Amino acid sequence: MLKKLYLLGLGLILPLIPLSVFAWGVTGHRIVAEIAYRHLTPKALKAIQAILGKESMAMVSTWPDYIKSDTTHRFDSRYSWHFVDFPAHVDKAGMEATLKTVKKENLYDETEALISELKSKKGTKEEQWLAMTYLIHMVGDMHQPLHVGRDEDQGGNKIPVMWFGNQSNLHRVWDEQLIDFQQLSYTEYTAALDTADAAQIKVMQSGSVKDWLFESNQLADKVYDKTPANEKLSYRYNYIFVKDLNSQLLKGGLRLAAILNEIYK
Repeated sequence: MLKKLYLLGLGLILPLIPLSVFAWGVTGHRIVAEIAYRHLTPKALKAIQAILGKESMAMVSTWPDYIKSDTTHRFDSRYSWHFVDFPAHVDKAGMEATLKTVKKENLYDETEALISELKSKKGTKEEQWLAMTYLIHMVGDMHQPLHVGRDEDQGGNKIPVMWFGNQSNLHRVWDEQLIDFQQLSYTEYTAALDTADAAQIKVMQSGSVKDWLFESNQLADKVYDKTPANEKLSYRYNYIFVKDLNSQLLKGGLRLAAILNEIYK
């Protein structure tokens, strides 16, 4: 059953999906997953391999986006798991208050639920596979700042911009186009980013899921402030934000590893 689900995602659904639905895009999610893989403890690695089988973390990391086009609509209810919205320039207390009032399933609540589900080590093999795959994906999502952005513009999807002369939107720029501009494969990108020493890694892995969401939201405010609608973006925009982009990808991978190592300690 798991193999059929995965093949459905990779083989049948991929050609049907518009690129704008991806969070971090294929490359970004694979970078986060590959960095995490490099920082797993032996015990965590063994447990994850038992769940995923021969599939790598990087290759399953995009499955929760692929499955959005499943015509059986089995996973439609999980659409809202990929994001959580906040008011503009909210402070930490305001963010926490917002999380208490969000009515629909969201990135924060479901990430915590998946962690608890995997810690319990209960459920069928398929249920564990789904939980693992979604957790890998959603930790990536929370480090894409516009997945922790604003409801009124759908995380930047409604903000039109030009990217090197082509029509785009702010969300797509951050999902894919900034990453693709670097012209690296996910393995090359991972090797370029994964150079932090032990002390730096400890700092980046500190904090809670809620802290990481707030950090991403603060970056989202910076992105909004510096990217007005219909802005013409090109080399200078990359210069302004490439360090933030790379930092988020690295933090996402290291923090995913920290979560998985804690689950399977």
